Parts: sequence; structure tokens; C-alpha cells
Amino acid sequence: MARVVARAVVDRAALEDWLRPRTDLLVEEAVGDGVFREKDGPFERYQRRVETEPEGDGAVRVTQTVDFRLGLPYFRFLFTGPVRSALGRPGRPRAPWWAPPEHLDAGAANALGTLAILAVAFGYLNTLFTQTIPFAGEEFGAGNSAQGVAGSLVRVGGIIALLVVATADRRGRRTVMLWAATAGCVLAVTGAFAPSLAWLTASQMLARAFASALLVLVTIVAAEEMPAGSRAYAVSLLAMAGGLGAGACVLALNLADLGTRGWRVLYVLPLLALPAVASTRHHLRESRRFLAPHQRVPIAGHGGRLALLGASALLVNVFIAPNSQFSNRFLRSELGFSGGAIGLFSVVVGTPASIGIVAGGRIADVRGRRMVAAVALVGGTLCTVAFFFAGGGWPLWAWAVVGNVLSAASIPALGVYGPELFPTGLRGKANGLVSLTALVGSAIGLTAAGVMSDHFGTIGPAMAILSVGPLLLAVLVLVAYPETARRQLEDLNPEDRPPSP
Repeated sequence: MARVVARAVVDRAALEDWLRPRTDLLVEEAVGDGVFREKDGPFERYQRRVETEPEGDGAVRVTQTVDFRLGLPYFRFLFTGPVRSALGRPGRPRAPWWAPPEHLDAGAANALGTLAILAVAFGYLNTLFTQTIPFAGEEFGAGNSAQGVAGSLVRVGGIIALLVVATADRRGRRTVMLWAATAGCVLAVTGAFAPSLAWLTASQMLARAFASALLVLVTIVAAEEMPAGSRAYAVSLLAMAGGLGAGACVLALNLADLGTRGWRVLYVLPLLALPAVASTRHHLRESRRFLAPHQRVPIAGHGGRLALLGASALLVNVFIAPNSQFSNRFLRSELGFSGGAIGLFSVVVGTPASIGIVAGGRIADVRGRRMVAAVALVGGTLCTVAFFFAGGGWPLWAWAVVGNVLSAASIPALGVYGPELFPTGLRGKANGLVSLTALVGSAIGLTAAGVMSDHFGTIGPAMAILSVGPLLLAVLVLVAYPETARRQLEDLNPEDRPPSP
């Protein structure tokens, strides 16, 4: 239990603020004279006591004591400090900037903390192949074209991911998520023993498939568990958790400097995640919306939304996938960065992306998704293209930082649409299909980037040409996307509404 004690001398008017039930981080109810408890909120335990003592001349000495324990597994330590600071003041009409715009209940807080651990595992697995392929390519003597084709083939595993995710519509989210996380970590290890680029590609095809399925299911459960006004916020936190896993992979690139075969060590490290994944069994509960009565819904009748999100996923990944894979190739082959230098660069320019993620998620929940997504797509894409033409020095770092911050803001704004626009009985299958089209876009982008890079002799022109994908998506978002902020999933998907009595 954490405790925060606040003391102040106030006038009678200000005293009302201390004695009023809070509605910012939680909803309180009065249970006695100056005693409040949690009615609805993210705490496992909570009590607030306010004692008053007259000071004369109308002033009152207030002593407030709050005892609490957040119901947020794994990441409680990150939020206890900010929560203590907020609870040390009188309640406010709105939640603090770092908190969800609409407060979470205990079940949602538990789900978010547990999903974040699985997102960390996904972040590492999803980054592993793209970060190591420049070093594997050197050992195996593979150029840009061969590496681009390898990156494309790895994504063929999206077909398996579709089957895995569709299973979650029948058997439930929890079991499938746990199996996907475990399988992804175990299968990734096979990359350490690959005798050729072809074998490495084949081994990671399965690992990447389960990682992709894990991401889809984590996002689905987040949307199903969160309140309507905080779904994008939840996606933003999960994106940051995924970034933590990706950052761990990037930092581990220092091991690639141990020798020609040093990159193989990174494929063994996912074994370290297995105990954490196993521990989530004690916290991870089945999605409440999946447990609620719902219909088995066919694809027919949802083709418009499926086509919209599928086209969007293809357009954005035509650019994102080659940017992810060839940025390291660009730094190593064109600018001469070592493995450690690439890792340092990635951490320095990638860490500020958290600003974009948090801001994008909050604005998307409070102001709406579409404008955030469109501005972030255009600004982030143009800055990223400029990065490939910077040629080194401070402009290289500056364009990378600004591009990462702006691009990151689109992640929660766009990422929440997949779960929002399909009913519970179809949510897994539909998002699996969208994920598959994203992988098709990735394969097209990687192959095209590899071929064009070899043709031009440099990566920059290829990325400039491929940037048309996310720029077109920005237009599509403005003209075709519905606004879903603060709307219940059942309002967006009438099939999930409970039958009238």
C-alpha cells in the first residue's frame, strides 16, 4: 500500500474542493464524515480521509491521507509516483495529462498492465529480423535485393497469423494470446542456427507469424476492455511497451560487433521472456466482451469496412516496412555505422517517439482520430524521406527524431480502428485479414525498395517513391474514415447490442 499525506490551510470555499468526491482518476463515494472510498476506478485498494481543524479568521487546516494500491500489474511502479502527486491535491474536473481521458476500472487496469508485458515480447520479436538482417546479409553475402526478398518472405507467415487470430473468435482471446507469445519466443531461437539466409528467412517466418497474431489480439483485447473514451490511450501505452521490447533488441545489437556471427546471439534472447509470459497467466483474464453473449457474424455485410482498413494497411506498410528494415542498411552500408553505433542512434532518435505516441493517443481520444492520423502520416513520412537524403551530421539526427515523433502519433489514432469497426464475433478474423493485407504491403514495399536501391545505388530515391503510400492514406483517412472517438463498441457494431427485453 502506498500512502500520501497532504496538509493545507484553506478558506471555507476552498475546503469544499477537499471534501468533494473525486471524479478525475476515479469515482469516489462518501462512506462517512470526511471518509471516501473507490466507487469505480483502477485501484485494488483505496481510501481517502480528510480531517479538518479550525484555524481562526475563517481558515481551516486540512489534513488529507490517501492509502491506495493500483490494480496495474507489472508496471505499477511507473504510475505510483504520478498518482501520488495527483492524489496529494484536491480533485479536478479532468484527469491529468498522463492519465487516461476516461478513468479505467480495476478490470481494465489489470488488463492493460498484463497486455503491456505481452506487447514487450511482441516488440522484440517483431524487430528481431529487421534489425539483424544487415549483419546476417554480410555473413551470407546477400545484397539489398536479396535482403528485401527475404524480408518479404518472412511476412508470408501472415497467413498463419490469420488462422491463429481467427481461432480466437471461437476459443477466446486469452488462451490464443498465451500460446502465440510462447510459440513466437521459442520459434525465434531457431534463427540462431540458420546456415544460410534462406534458412534464416524460413525459420523466422513462423516466429513472425505468431508475433503478428499476438499484436492483433493484444490490440483487440485492449479495445474490448477499455472505456470508450480511453481506447486510443490504451493503444498508445501498448505501443510504448512494444517500443520497449524493440529498444531491447536494438540495444542488443552491440552483440553483433562481437564478430561475423555475433548477431545470432540476439535470436537466443527471447528465451529470457518466457518466464514473464508464463506469469501473465495469473493476471490475464478473458475479455469481458468475448464472455458477454454475442453473435457469430459472417464477413458478408462488413466488406466495406474490411476493404477500407485493408487498403489502408497496405498503403502504409508499403513505406513503413522498408523504412524499418533498410534504415539500418542505410546507416551501415552508406554511412559506415557499426552495430553499436546503429543501436545508439536508434535509441537516441527513437526514444522521443514516446512523446508522439502519448500525445497522439490522448488527442485521438479527446479531439478525434482522423485529423491526428492525417497530420501525423504526412509530417512523419516527409521527415522520414528527408532522413535518407540528409547525408550525415546533425540533419540526419534531426530528421530522424522529428519523423519518429510525428509518425508515432499515428499509431494510436489508426491502430484502434481495427478492433472498433468489427463486432466481437468477427473481430479476430477481420483484423487477421487486415493484418494479412498489411503484410502484403510490407512484402511489396520491401521487394520494391531492394530492387530500386540496387538500381539507384542508394536507398533514398526508393523511399521517396514509396512514400506515396502513406500520403495517399492520409487523404483516405480524411475522406472515408468514420469518427469513432468516445463511441461504445456496441454503437459502432449494432450486432453486439444485447437483445431488448
